[in-house]
Amino acid sequence: MRRFTARILHFFSPNKELVRQLEHLLGYTPKHLPYYQLALMHRSKIEELQQNNERLEFLGDAILGSIVAEYLFKKYPTQPEGYLTELRSRIVRRETMNNVALRMGLHKMVQYNQNDRGLSRSHIFGNALEALIGAVYLDQGFSRTRTFILNQVIKPYIDIEVMESTDTNYKNKLLSWAQRNGKELAFESIDEKVEGTRKVFTIAIVLSGEQVATGTGFNKKEAGQVAAQKALELLGVKGS
Repeated sequence: MRRFTARILHFFSPNKELVRQLEHLLGYTPKHLPYYQLALMHRSKIEELQQNNERLEFLGDAILGSIVAEYLFKKYPTQPEGYLTELRSRIVRRETMNNVALRMGLHKMVQYNQNDRGLSRSHIFGNALEALIGAVYLDQGFSRTRTFILNQVIKPYIDIEVMESTDTNYKNKLLSWAQRNGKELAFESIDEKVEGTRKVFTIAIVLSGEQVATGTGFNKKEAGQVAAQKALELLGVKGS
């Protein structure tokens, strides 16, 4: 009855198109629409922290990590902690989540400054997906959030078996390439700043004294991996 009442109220709401999109994306009718509107609001539209999705992103990131950890723990009962940690990292990393968000069509719903062309090539849609997970949690509770992540995110969009067999340690690949080719390789921290509530790090790849690529991330390890992947692509190293 409550769900029926919510749908009737949303039907007469000026946001009924957003509700329709969310119903298709989530598989249910939202109860408290403002959570979802906030999840879809990037800081390039509204700088005020209470009115953009950064706090929800923080919450969703933590919930996503815990649910993926539980999923892998049960799926691989004989694998050691290090294996599970690496696989979880591959699943929840910014590039993976951004790709999932794009395939879900979330980029069509996120409110951001479309005049900034660099934003559409960044990871803001993956960040919005994490914020959306935070909104689902606040609106529906943990059990529904777990169902959403497993059935609407992981199973349809992430091939665990392929990810399991794919080497995505770009730093190790680059180190091996540099050793084989007699190149001196260095990872240099060139920037550290605060965006909203989180620190963002920039790491540069320096080959024999020449900077060839940079990468950003919420920690130095992630930024180093992004920079290494870019360097491998620029160098034309196969399998990068």
